[in-house]
Amino acid sequence: MSNAREKKRAKKMRNQPASVTLSSDCGPCHSGIQHHNGGSRSFQTPKPDLHPDASAAETPANYQHHSPGPSYRKEQYFSKGQNRAERGRGRGGRQNVSQEMPKYVTASTFARARAAEINAMLKAVTQKSSNSLVFQTLPRHMRRRAMSHNIKRLPRRLREIARKEAEKAVHQKKEHSKNKCRKARRRHINLVVEFNRRQKKNIWLETHIWHAKRFHMVKKWGYCLGDRPTTKSYRACYRAMTKHCLLQDLSYYCCLELNGKEEELLKVLARMCSIDTGPTFAAVPCLSGRLQGSLVLYRADRYPEDLLGPITFIWKPKHVSGITSETRQLWIWTHPSLKQDILTELRTVFQCSEPVETCSPEPIVTLLQEEKQTDVVMIVGKKRKREDNEGEKAVPVKKIIGDGTRVPLQSYCWTSQTTGVVISDLTMEILRYRLIGPLSHCVLTEALKTASIQTEMADSETELNNWWVENCKNSERVSLHQRQEAIFELLQGISSPSEIAAGTILGLTVGDPRVNLPKKRSKAMPNPEKYQDNEKVRQLLLEGVPVECAHSFIWDQTICKNVTENKIPEQDLNHMRSELLVPGSQLDLGPCESKIPILLVQQPGKVAGEDRPGWGSGWDICVPKGWGMAFWIPFVYRGARVGGLQEGLKHSEYKRTPHVPNDFPDCPAGIQFAKELKNILLEKFKRRPPAKRANYVKLGTLAPFLCPWGQLTRDWEIRNKAQEESVITSSADSESCATEKQIPCEPKPGQIIEDSQGDVVEEMTQIQNLCKEDGAATSSDFFVLRNRKLLKQLSARCQPSCGKGQRVRSASKLGQKEMTEDALLPMFKCYPRVLVWVSLSLLRKGSPELHAMICIPTQEDLLQLSKDQLFCGPQEPKHSDIFKHKILKLKERKKRETNGKALESGASDALEAKAVEEPKELILGLWPDSLPDLTSHCSRILLGFVTQGDFSLAAGCGEALGFVNLTGLLHMLSSQPADKKGLVLLRTPASLQYRFARLSIEV
Repeated sequence: MSNAREKKRAKKMRNQPASVTLSSDCGPCHSGIQHHNGGSRSFQTPKPDLHPDASAAETPANYQHHSPGPSYRKEQYFSKGQNRAERGRGRGGRQNVSQEMPKYVTASTFARARAAEINAMLKAVTQKSSNSLVFQTLPRHMRRRAMSHNIKRLPRRLREIARKEAEKAVHQKKEHSKNKCRKARRRHINLVVEFNRRQKKNIWLETHIWHAKRFHMVKKWGYCLGDRPTTKSYRACYRAMTKHCLLQDLSYYCCLELNGKEEELLKVLARMCSIDTGPTFAAVPCLSGRLQGSLVLYRADRYPEDLLGPITFIWKPKHVSGITSETRQLWIWTHPSLKQDILTELRTVFQCSEPVETCSPEPIVTLLQEEKQTDVVMIVGKKRKREDNEGEKAVPVKKIIGDGTRVPLQSYCWTSQTTGVVISDLTMEILRYRLIGPLSHCVLTEALKTASIQTEMADSETELNNWWVENCKNSERVSLHQRQEAIFELLQGISSPSEIAAGTILGLTVGDPRVNLPKKRSKAMPNPEKYQDNEKVRQLLLEGVPVECAHSFIWDQTICKNVTENKIPEQDLNHMRSELLVPGSQLDLGPCESKIPILLVQQPGKVAGEDRPGWGSGWDICVPKGWGMAFWIPFVYRGARVGGLQEGLKHSEYKRTPHVPNDFPDCPAGIQFAKELKNILLEKFKRRPPAKRANYVKLGTLAPFLCPWGQLTRDWEIRNKAQEESVITSSADSESCATEKQIPCEPKPGQIIEDSQGDVVEEMTQIQNLCKEDGAATSSDFFVLRNRKLLKQLSARCQPSCGKGQRVRSASKLGQKEMTEDALLPMFKCYPRVLVWVSLSLLRKGSPELHAMICIPTQEDLLQLSKDQLFCGPQEPKHSDIFKHKILKLKERKKRETNGKALESGASDALEAKAVEEPKELILGLWPDSLPDLTSHCSRILLGFVTQGDFSLAAGCGEALGFVNLTGLLHMLSSQPADKKGLVLLRTPASLQYRFARLSIEV
C-alpha cells in the first residue's frame, strides 16, 4: 500500500478502539503470537518476554492498536519458522491459518472489547467530521429543499443535531429584507433608489433606460451613453439621415449661461476668438438672437495657439414685446470633454468669484442626501418602512438632474464683482435632441402641437400653468404665440430643413406630447397638399424667421422649474386613458394639460464643398429637464430611427467636418482622447499572439496607434530648413538672386514689391506682419490652421486647373485672386508647424482606415498613372525588423537571470548589455517610443495622417479625413503638374499597398 493510501486509511481508523487481545497458552510455538478475540488474524507481539500469568484485563491498556501496513502482512498468517516451501500456496496457506485460531474465548473480556468498539462507532456516527449540514448528509433520494428551512421535515434522529447547527452564529439564518425579492425590487420607489445609486460615477440621461434595452452602452465623459444599436442598422441609419429622420439624444452636451451687460460680454469674449476663423459673438444675425452661431475658442489673447475647442452659442433676443433690456443672456453649448477647460477660462477672463445662491438653479440631490431620505428601520419580524425625520412615510426623490463633469457639492454659479457678469452651469437643466434628415420637420409637426390659449386657472390649489395664464392675458404675447404657431405649421410645406437659413431659431410653446400619441408606430410623411404654390412658404424661405419669433420662455429658469415640478405623472395619464368611454380615443385634458416652452434650432448640414449641399440637415429641440421621455417616445412613434455615438461620428464624417474631440489634436481634450485610443488599440494588439498580428516594423509603419503630429511638424520644419540652406549655398555666386529671394520672406516696413499682383502682395505682407506679432513663427508646438482666408487660397490651389473630367475653376469664381508660386510660398513660411484639415477621396478601390498614412507621390507614380488609368498605386518594399534580434536576446537574458545563471561582467556581457540598452518594453512588431524621421522612413515622403476613414455610402467610394503638414502640402503642390494637382497616396497601417486619392480643402 502506498504512503497516500496508508495515510488515508489511518485517517479513517483514527476513531476506532484499540485491539483487545488475550495471551496464548498454546505451547512454545505460540508464545510470541497474540490473537484477536473473535477474529481470524494474528500478528507478532513486540514484547516477547511478556509474563505468561499476566491477566487479560491488562493487555488492552499495555498494547495499542498497530496501524496496518506491509511490515506485518507476511507475518500475519505465517510464523517465523515457516519457509517458502512449508508455507505452500492456495489452500495450504489457508489451512495453516486455521491451525493458529484460538481454542477458547473469555466471554467477559470479549464482551468488553466489543462494547468499546460499539461506543467508538456510535461516537463516530453522532460526531460530524465534515463541513456539510445535516440535511446534506442524507441519501439523495431523501433530500428535499424544504429540509434546509424547516427542521421538522428532517428524520427524527437528526432533528436534534440540526437544531444545534441552527443555534450557531455561523449558520444563523440571515434576516432578508422585504426588498430582496424581485417583486419588491421592481417597485417604482425602490427602482428610483437603485437607479440613483448606480449613477454615482456615471450619470444617466433621461432616456437611459430606453437606450440600455436597445443599445450597446459605453461610459464616456462622466456619462453612460448609447454607442450603437444592438440590431444591424448601419445602412438603415444612413437611409434615415438621407431620406427620412434620425434621432439622437445630445443632452450630455454642456450648457453654460452668461448673464450681464452686452458691452462687457462682447469685450471680454472678443479676446477668446478671432474674426479670421469666421463670425464671432458680435455677428449681427447671431447677436440679435435670430441665428445660432458656431466658432472655436482659444485662451485669452493666445490665437492661433492654445485652442480650447469648438462651441455653439445662442443669444436671447433683445426685444420682447417692445421691451429692450441692457442685460443679455448667452448660452454656450460645448462638448463635455471641453467643458472644464472652457469654464475655467471663462471664470478667469471675467474675474468671477464664488457663486451667489440667489442665481443658483435647483441643487443636485447627492447620494448622501438620498441615503438620508431613504433610511430604513430594520426591525426583525416587522415590515420595512421608509421614514423621514418626522416619522412619516417618505418617498425617495427622483433624480432628474445630473452632470458627470460636475463634482458633487461643487458650486455651479459664479459672479464677477468688477463686471457684474454671472456664469451659470445649466448642464442637464436643458435637454437637447437632434433630428437629422429631410423629413425631420414632418416628425416635429406631427409629434408636437402648439399650446392652446388659456386665460383661467384649472385648479387654484396648484401652480399648474399659472405662468401661461398670465402670459395669455397680454394681447401682444398672444399675437406673438399665434405668429410662432403659423410659422411652425408652414414647416410642413418645406421639402428639406436645408432650405431655411442655417442656424435659424424658432421659439415655441407646445402642449403635452404624450396626449397626441398614435395607437401604433407609424412613419411621418409629408402632405402633398401642403406643397402647393404657397406665397407664405416662399416668403418664409426668403426672409427667414423674424427675430420676435425666436423668443421662448425656456430662457426663464423659474418657468422651467414650474414646468418640471408640475408635470402630470405617466401613471395618472394611463389611469385617465383607462377611463375613456371609447378605448383608444384621444385624451383631452383641457386646462389641466401642461404647457412646455421649447426652442427649435436649425442645423445646416453639409455647407462646405460642391457635392451634396445641405446633406444631413435637421433640427435641434431644447426642452426643460424632466420632459425627456415625454418628447422622446412621440418622436420614435412617428418613425424616427434612433442613433448613438457611432451614428453621430458617421454623420460628421459624411459631412466632412471635424468631430469632437477626435479631430482636434491641438486642444487638451483631443490630446487626451488620442492617448486613451492608443492604450485601447495597444492592449488589443498585445492580446493577439505574434503570429496572428501585423508586424508594423516590417510594414514600415512607425505609429499605427497614434498620430505623432508634433514630431511630424518638427521633421518637416527641419527638412524645409535643410532645403533652404542647400538653395542658399548653391546660389551663393549670384548675390542678386539671393537678395530677391530674401525680400518676400522678410519685407521691410513700407517696402512695396513690384509685381503684377500688387494688391495680393500687399495683403500678404500684412498677414506676415500679423503672424510675427502673434509669435506664430517661433511656436514651440503645432496648431491647426483655421484662417478662412488662407484656407480658401489653399483650396483653390489644390484643384486641378485642367484635365479629363475636371472642370476649369477660375480663381475669380472661387472669390480668390490668382497667386504665383513666389508670392504664395513665403507667406506660409510664417507657419512652420501648422496642420491643415483635408478630405480625401480614393480614385479606385480601397477603404482607408484610422491612422492611415498620407504620402506624396513621386514623378514616376504620376507618370505611370497617366499611362495606365487602372493603375491603383505603387507598393512599399518590405522593411527588415531590426528589433527582433534584440527582443530575442532580451528574452534570453531574462531567462538566464531567472535561472540564476547570469555571468559576471565580461566582454561578451558588455556587448550584450549594450545591445539591450533599448527600452525594456520592446514589443515584437512595434517601434519603441523614440521614432526616427517620419518623413523619410518609407519610400514615399509622409505628409500627414487620417483620423476618420471608411467606405462612404454617400459618395460610393472610400473617403478619409485627416491632417497634413502645411509645409509639406506646399512642397507637393509646387512640384505637381497642373492636371495632377492634389493627388496623394494613401496607405493603411497594416498594408504595403499605396492607393491614389484626391486631396481637397473644403471651406
